Amino acid sequence: MTTRNVLTDWAGRIGGLALASLMAGGLAASAAAAQTPNTVRVDPDGTVHAPAMSVPVSEMLSPEARAYVAEHLIQMQQPELLAQENGVPIFMKPYLARQKALFAHERVDTTIGGVPVYDYRPAGGVAPGQQGRVLINLHGGGFMGCFPGCAELESMPLTALGGIRVVAVDYRQAPEHRFPAASEDVASVYAELLKTYPAANIGIYGCSAGGMLTSMSVAWFQKHDLPRPGAIGIFCAGSTMSSAGFGGDADYFNGPLGDARMPAPWPRPQPDTGSGLPYFAGVDLRDPLVSPAASDEVLRQFPPTLIITGTRGFELSSSVYTHTQLVRLGVDADLHVWEGLFHGFFYNADVPESRQAYDVMLRFFDRHLGH
Repeated sequence: MTTRNVLTDWAGRIGGLALASLMAGGLAASAAAAQTPNTVRVDPDGTVHAPAMSVPVSEMLSPEARAYVAEHLIQMQQPELLAQENGVPIFMKPYLARQKALFAHERVDTTIGGVPVYDYRPAGGVAPGQQGRVLINLHGGGFMGCFPGCAELESMPLTALGGIRVVAVDYRQAPEHRFPAASEDVASVYAELLKTYPAANIGIYGCSAGGMLTSMSVAWFQKHDLPRPGAIGIFCAGSTMSSAGFGGDADYFNGPLGDARMPAPWPRPQPDTGSGLPYFAGVDLRDPLVSPAASDEVLRQFPPTLIITGTRGFELSSSVYTHTQLVRLGVDADLHVWEGLFHGFFYNADVPESRQAYDVMLRFFDRHLGH
């Protein structure tokens, strides 16, 4: 028998075994399906009623991130850990202590444009390549707190790793204040910084409520004739809102998977124009100053935009939709989605995926801000 015939014979045998294995597996699956009724129910309008299911932590994550996701989900089921002490959620305290040890920086508590801020610089001074540039951070917290906790966690890595000045804004929030107080505060800080920095050299970013406020601020600048910044980062957020969150499928899928929290029951109040956040009480969520993606005219004028989310972030749908609309309108926009990770995942600096996110943020601003 020739070599070619031998190879052909072996290929045939292997193929036959594979086919037999597939057939056997298919028969077994068919038998199992016959014994287990399909419990998924679909309404005429497309609403899907799915049965309970078990979802493991993604095997694509680093070992550190796998442990982090499990820890986070367990923590989110302990209400006492969600309480804030002096603007720091208790579960975030270890992340805050760790970042302070990792990221050498200097911080000055001051005011800019009459608004309280934390003004950060790297311990060794601003890097030569970052002279004449500044980042404005808008912290997360649902427009109801997390200053300074979230502001510190979002600012310290970037100022230390990027060698750049970062100004974290302590904008007005609920319950004492309502929309558009936060947008006004951001505009005041921005207008004051414009006296020192060209608009092209200023970047604005934030996570969660801060990511949403970043988007809202750009719309506010347009309305009040302020020049657009050089680049923005919408992290853990998008440019849409709903009564149950940021909108879309992720309002339902990702609360349980990312934060061990059940979604609001369906159907939602119709029309879905009001927010569950006190800061937006009485505000129409279709207002482009609240949800900029509601207006092509507003969104078309956005600067280069970086969007960061995770497959378990309850903002995922809004992030993806916002990116789609920006690209459709010709805006330079990047979308980065981390597999298996949840809302605000990069607060833990010891997870490799968080370091990847910091690197993406810094490279984006370095590429798009002026010199």
